[in-house]
Amino acid sequence: MTRNNTPNTTDEGADARATRLVIPLLLVSAFVVILNETIMGVALPALNRDLDISVSTGQWLTSAFMLVMAVVIPVTGFLLQRFHLRQVFITAMTLFSLGTLICFLAPNFTVLLMGRIVQASGTAIMMPLLMTTVLNLIPADRRGRTMGNISIVMAVAPAVGPTLSGLILSMLDWRWLFGLILPIALLGLALGAAFIRNITEPRSVRIDVLSVILSAFAFGGLVYGFSSLGEAADSSAPIPPWVAIVVGVVALVLFVWRQILLQREDRALLDLRVFRSRQFSISISLVLVSFMALFGTIILLPIYMQNVLGHDTLATGLALLPGGLVMGLLAPFVGRLYDRFGPRPLVTPGAALVTLVMWSMTQFGTETPIGAIVAAHMVLSVGLGLMFTPLLTGALGSLPQRLYSYGSAVVGTVQQVAGAAGTATFIAVMSAVAASRAAEGADTVVAEAGGIHVAFILGAVITTLAFFATFLVRRSTAHAEEEGTPAAPAVH
Repeated sequence: MTRNNTPNTTDEGADARATRLVIPLLLVSAFVVILNETIMGVALPALNRDLDISVSTGQWLTSAFMLVMAVVIPVTGFLLQRFHLRQVFITAMTLFSLGTLICFLAPNFTVLLMGRIVQASGTAIMMPLLMTTVLNLIPADRRGRTMGNISIVMAVAPAVGPTLSGLILSMLDWRWLFGLILPIALLGLALGAAFIRNITEPRSVRIDVLSVILSAFAFGGLVYGFSSLGEAADSSAPIPPWVAIVVGVVALVLFVWRQILLQREDRALLDLRVFRSRQFSISISLVLVSFMALFGTIILLPIYMQNVLGHDTLATGLALLPGGLVMGLLAPFVGRLYDRFGPRPLVTPGAALVTLVMWSMTQFGTETPIGAIVAAHMVLSVGLGLMFTPLLTGALGSLPQRLYSYGSAVVGTVQQVAGAAGTATFIAVMSAVAASRAAEGADTVVAEAGGIHVAFILGAVITTLAFFATFLVRRSTAHAEEEGTPAAPAVH
C-alpha cells in the first residue's frame, strides 16, 4: 500500500493530542517506578523479622535493585536506537508490572529478590526513555521548564517512598507495598499502549554482548563484594568478599579496555571519551560521593530509628518526609540560580552543609530526640539539593552534543552504582562493628548504635574530601555542535 504524503489535519490533530499526553504519562510512570525504588528502606527491619534474614542479607533488596539498573542502563542506548518509543515503553512497564506482581505474591526472600530484579529491569529502561522523549518532543526554549518538572518528580518520589512505606506497614502486611502499586502500574501500561505513538525512527544497530557481560561482572562483583563484607561478620557470605571485589575490578578494567577499542568504530556500549572533559570527570566524581552519602544515609536512618530508638515504621517514614520534600521544592530554584551564577556558588555551600550534617550524625546515640534527626535530614537534603542539579547539568553541559547520550548513560550508571556501593558499604561497616561489639558483651541496641556511629564517621570523612574537591568545579563551556542547543540538565 502506498502511503499518501499529503498532510492530513485530522491525523496531525490526533498526533498533537497524543504528544501532549506522552510527557505527563511518562512523568507519572517515572514517579511510580522511582517511588518503588526507595520504598524498601523503611520496610527492611520488618522484612528482616518476617523473613528471618539478617540486615546485611535484607539490604540486597535495595542493592540488587540498583545494581540491575546500573547494568541495564547502558543497554538502553541500544534499545532506544533499535526499537520504537512505544515498544520500549510497553516493555519497560510490562517488566515493572510483572516484577511488582512477583513481589506481591513472594512466599520467601529468594522470590522477593527475583521480583525486585525484574522490577529494576523495567525501571532502568524508563528513566533514559523519559529523558530521550523530552529531548525529542520539547523545543529547546521550553526544555528547561520540563526538566524542572522532572527534577521535582524525581526528588519528591524518593521522599514519599519511606513515608508511604511506613503508612502501609502500620496497617497492612509488607506485601501491600507492592499490591497497592500494581494497579497503578497496570493502568500506566494500558494508557501508554493506548496513547503513546512512535516519535523516533529505529535503525539497525548491533549491541556488543561481551561489553554487557563484562559490565555485569564488573558492577556485580564490586557491589556483591562490598555487601558481603557485612555478611562476613556473621559468616553468611557464600563467596569471600575479596574474591568478588577482585573479579569486579578485573572485569571493570576489561570493560574499559573493550570500550576504548570499540569507540574507535563508534560501537562502544559506553563511549568513555566523555571523561576527556575535565569538568565532566570532576562533576561525576562528586556525584558518586554524593549518592553514596545519600543512599547510605537513607538505608541507615530507618534502621537506627527503629532498632536503636524503638520508633515504629510510620514514625520513621514521617520523619524522613520533610527532607525529601525540601529537596523537591528546592529543585526549580536551584536550576534558575545555576543559570545565573554557575555551579560552584551552589555546589561548595551544598557540600559544606552535607559535611557538617554527616559529622553531626556521628553524635547520634541511644537517646537522640526525633526532632534532631528530622532537622539533620532536612539540612542534609538542602545540601544535596544544592549539589545534584548543578553537578549533573554542568557535567552534561561540558560535553559536545554527539556525546550527550553517552554522558547521560554514564551519569545514570554512576548514580546507581554509587547508591548501591553507599548502601552496601554503610551496612557492611555497621554490621561488622555491631558484631564485634556484641562479641565483646554489649547488648544488641548498644552494639548496633556503635556500628551506626562508625558508619557515619566513614561517611563524614568521605564527604569532607568531596567538599575540598568542589573548589575544582567550574562553569561549563557550551559545546553544542549543530543547533547551538545547550545540554539538557540531568536529574536524579
